[in-house]
Formats: sequence, C-alpha cells, structure tokens
Amino acid sequence: MAAPERPVLTAAELAAAVQGVLRGDAQVRVNGVAPLDRASASDVSFLAHAKYTPFFAGSNAGVVLITPALADTAGTPATRVVVEKPYDALASLLPRLYPAPSFTPGRADTARISADARVASTARVDEYAIVEEGAVVGEGSWIGPHCVVGAGVAIGDHTRLVSHVYAYPGTRVGARAIIHAGVRLGSDGFGYVFQDGAHRKIPHVGRCIIGNDVEIGANTAIDRGSIDDTVVGDGTKIDNLVHIAHNVRIGRLCLLMAQVGVAGSVRIEDGAILAGQVGVSGHHTVGKGATLAAQAGVFGDIPAGEVWSGYPARPHREALRAQAALFKLPNLLKRIERLLDGAGHKDS
Repeated sequence: MAAPERPVLTAAELAAAVQGVLRGDAQVRVNGVAPLDRASASDVSFLAHAKYTPFFAGSNAGVVLITPALADTAGTPATRVVVEKPYDALASLLPRLYPAPSFTPGRADTARISADARVASTARVDEYAIVEEGAVVGEGSWIGPHCVVGAGVAIGDHTRLVSHVYAYPGTRVGARAIIHAGVRLGSDGFGYVFQDGAHRKIPHVGRCIIGNDVEIGANTAIDRGSIDDTVVGDGTKIDNLVHIAHNVRIGRLCLLMAQVGVAGSVRIEDGAILAGQVGVSGHHTVGKGATLAAQAGVFGDIPAGEVWSGYPARPHREALRAQAALFKLPNLLKRIERLLDGAGHKDS
C-alpha cells in the first residue's frame, strides 16, 4: 500500500495547531519532522533541553518548536514556535504531517473467511488472512495480511491486526486496539506436572482477553489462562518482545516495556510501569501506580505507588545505596589486605 502524500503546513498553521507563539517568517513551509542535526529546510524539529543547543546552533530546520527558556538561544533556525512542551507539541503534529494509510473496507481474494464467521461489512481483511469458524470481526476493523483469527475469536470495533498476528481460539480483543506484527495471543501457557518420570502437559482452557485501546508491540506473546483468564486492561500499552504468562491480570493504563517477562498468576494493578527487561516471578502483585526500573528482578509483592529497582528488586533508594556500597568493596578489600600485610610483617 502506497504511503499517502504528506501535507504541507506553514509556520503560522503549525503555531496555531500547537497553540504556540510564532517568531519569524509565518510563511515557511514544512512537510516533515527530523532531529536538529539532520533536519532540512522543509522539516520541523524541536529543542526542549539545553544540552542539545550545539545541534541547534547549525541546524537547517525550517521551523523549531522551542521552550520559553531557550527561545532566545543563538542558532541558525530563525523561525521558532515557542511552546511549554515541545515534545508534546511535536507528537500532536505527527498525525497531521504523516497521515495514516487510508482505510478501505473489503475482503482480499486470497483471504479465507469461514462461512460461520461474522465479519462486519465495514471491516477489511487483507491478503492471505484467515478468519475461522465462529469468529467475529467488528465494525471498521482491519485484519492485515497473513493474520489468523482463530475459531470463536472476537475482534472489537476499529481494531487493527497489522500482519502475521495469530489469535488463538478463546481470545477476545476489545475496540480500538492495535496489535503489531508477529504478536501471538492466547497460546498455551507453560504448565506441566511431573508424573511417571515425565513432564505431563496441563491443558489450558482459559481465555486471553485484551481490553479496549490496548496496543501490543511486535513479537509479543500473551498466553491464555490455564483454568482462569489472562487479562490485559483498557488503555494498557505493551512494547515489543514481551511475554505475559498464563492467568496474569494486568490493570488499566499500565506500561510494559521491551523484553519484560511476567510469570504466571501475577497481578499488575492500574497504572503500573514495568521498564525494559523487568522480570516478575509468579503469583506476586505489583501495586497500583508502582514503577519497576529497568532490569529489576521481582521476587515479592511491590507496594502501590513505590519505585523499586535492582536484583532482587528493593525500594529504589535502598537499591542505589546497596549498589554504591558494592562499588566500594574493591578499595575496602585492598585496604584490608594492606593492613593484614602490615600485621604479618610486624609478627615476623
């Protein structure tokens, strides 16, 4: 699918769109976004922190979104739009400068849709996608190429499965969700019992339920429940390469970043943040609004609203003190060795 032609905005239109104060030529025209050091005269860029002023000094950007504190910074860009939060302003401009591909309902000739499936007339099913018996695809939803919507799966309204997504039977996806390429929803969890000298598989009969307004990054896997459901709450955003095990319950508006691993039956309450490579062992609770810093290893419950880090995870300040003490050990050991050497010399 060809990308749509990008619209052009004048500096005056841009300033009005972000409710900023324009300084410079109101007729400068831009149709793209780029960082300061790579921007051309047709790009808009931004300066939000003083450490980037060296890039600003020689930037070729046509328009720069800039904070009030930095608005008078010396630099090549003469046309500036002064806003309190340049990055937020830029984010609001991106959909205008880079419009999403146009959506046209329909069914590709190569798509395979069961006669028992219910696909809304306003939905789109792309090439080589499969929609199995009893599945439901809601109004305005978009099933991308090579996706599989398994038997009995329900996809809500205005949800997009980008490509190569596999939704196993028992999966429910809410409205306005975005499921990126390679995601696997509802596969069996890792559950076995050791019997008669072998690992015997525990059948998984629970569901995988994804709420409204959820986004799931590429190549993430979310298991179905064993006898309970695995649930991801409304508005939660999950990054690439994340694994959510069986029976996990994730609340509303949570953030799970790249390479997070969540073991079975964990509860993650509303608004919690798990930064990159966090690991949570099974049957624990991450409290409402808690934050786990990158690479934290969790072996117990995390209190609501607190920031924890380290391995094993502990309150962030405590983890920093422990790390600082660890870094002092080599010098302390050298001092002890010198003392022992001195004591040994006197004894001789």
